[in-house]
Amino acid sequence: MERREFIKKAGIVAAGSIVAPYILPSGSLFAKTTAGAAEHVVFVLFAGGVRQQESVLQRYLSDSQGLVGSAYEGNIMFNMLNGGSPSDKIVFGTDPSIGLPGTVPIPKILSSTLQSQGTFFPEVAAQGVGHYTGLNTLLTGVSTITQGLRQKPMYPTIFEYARKYLDLPATKTWFVGNGIGNSIPLLNYSDHPDFGAKYGANFFAPSVTFGAQGETYIRDAKPYHPEEELSPMYKLQGFLNNTFALEQGIIGGVHNTEEEKYLIKLFIKDMFAKKDAGTIAFPSVNDNGDLTTVGYGCEVMKAFTPTLTVINLSAVDGCHSNFTGYLKSLHRADHAVGHIWNYIQTQIPTMSGKTAIIACPEHGRNLMGNSILDQNDWKAYDHSDVNSTRVFSMMAGPSIPSNLSVGSAGTPIGDIRDCVLTVAELLGIKSQIQAAGYIPSGIVSLFDRI
Repeated sequence: MERREFIKKAGIVAAGSIVAPYILPSGSLFAKTTAGAAEHVVFVLFAGGVRQQESVLQRYLSDSQGLVGSAYEGNIMFNMLNGGSPSDKIVFGTDPSIGLPGTVPIPKILSSTLQSQGTFFPEVAAQGVGHYTGLNTLLTGVSTITQGLRQKPMYPTIFEYARKYLDLPATKTWFVGNGIGNSIPLLNYSDHPDFGAKYGANFFAPSVTFGAQGETYIRDAKPYHPEEELSPMYKLQGFLNNTFALEQGIIGGVHNTEEEKYLIKLFIKDMFAKKDAGTIAFPSVNDNGDLTTVGYGCEVMKAFTPTLTVINLSAVDGCHSNFTGYLKSLHRADHAVGHIWNYIQTQIPTMSGKTAIIACPEHGRNLMGNSILDQNDWKAYDHSDVNSTRVFSMMAGPSIPSNLSVGSAGTPIGDIRDCVLTVAELLGIKSQIQAAGYIPSGIVSLFDRI
């Protein structure tokens, strides 16, 4: 469904309608004009723990598995990074003849890499070695290594800053999650008393909404009358409570207006129709959860043209027990990012040329392997040592210098906490966030690092 159809139909708002998941009432519908470099920002929380050796350093199997020779080195992130691919023991691709992972790498989507199109920081400091801590830090700009799971962020998120200082409606900020585990749904707004739910982003987990649970409870949802049809409402409410399993059964508080709720309901209905028709905007290879998440994320951007979209990837976390699968997932995460950037430029005219993209992992992985061997007898890797604090970041889009690399393994430059102020600078709200006083001193935007 095209956005103009949404707006046309939005005049027929049904009172008492309920939508899912995790979307509740109220908020402003009118945004201020910003003086930022980009009208839209897409922030990719990249891939669930990426080892520096296989990404930036392009060591493939030579560092991790002790295979000697240039054939076992090379780049498997064709869309994001410059560099030639390895030539032997290719396990990260596909085999079209049998439909299984194999020796044929996924063709490059972008004509020039994001590294060439934008600015690359090859050696950046993470602020912990846990997933939730890392994601929390990326979204708040504050390192909270003592904060555990099942807790809302203590400091305001970039969603809240954007909504408050740009006066954005909820449908202009989206967090597209790869699932609802590891407290991911808690990251769309903080518990901070000056911010919180009224400035939160809409959280969307495609694997839930359009998975088995969504098929049961959401596919045929309609506007329920609160007096005459309580039973279906309570069934849906119970599904949401059980699905999100948050403390005291609370499932959110994000403020959408009645019009926004209606638009979201239409979007969900449209996605089920597209799912049946096989027309969701999935990448050309769609064989893991990250790629499915990205496909639905692209649909969110096309329907709502958000000012800020955050997409979380996580499949490479399989490196704990399967290095072969990790290489495959890292290659596919790169494919996903290439697909996002290409889709924006070619399929969303109102965002093309006006959008910036930022990608950064939440942490890296260990220098030494653990004791688990996979199907190729290759060592797996956890995340607990200093090597796990080595990551990269990159950005491309309007006003971002192209073909620029800042820092090196010997000269680290940057911190994952810089991402919040980078998004802020792109959207024109950096000074307001700094004035709020929650970002630590010494943390700057990536533009300041150049």
